[in-house]
Amino acid sequence: MDDFKIVGAITGTAAAAGTGTVTIATITSSAPGILGVLGFATTTTVALPVAGIVAVAGLIGFGVYKGVELARKQSEDY
Repeated sequence: MDDFKIVGAITGTAAAAGTGTVTIATITSSAPGILGVLGFATTTTVALPVAGIVAVAGLIGFGVYKGVELARKQSEDY
C-alpha cells in the first residue's frame, strides 16, 4: 500500500512542476521545396515537458530503490 502512496507523491510532484518545457535540441536544415533551393533554412526545436521529466526521473528512482530492496531481501534469504 505504501508503494501506491509513493507513486502518487511522484505524480503529484510532476503535476506541480508545471507546464514548462526544456529545450533538448535545436535543429537547422534547409527549407523544403523552392525555398530550400534559394538557400532558406528552417529551424526545429525539440522540447520535453518538465512534468514528464520529473515523473520519469521519480519513477526510475523508485524502481531502482525497489530493485535494491528486493536484492537485499534475497541476499538475506541465503
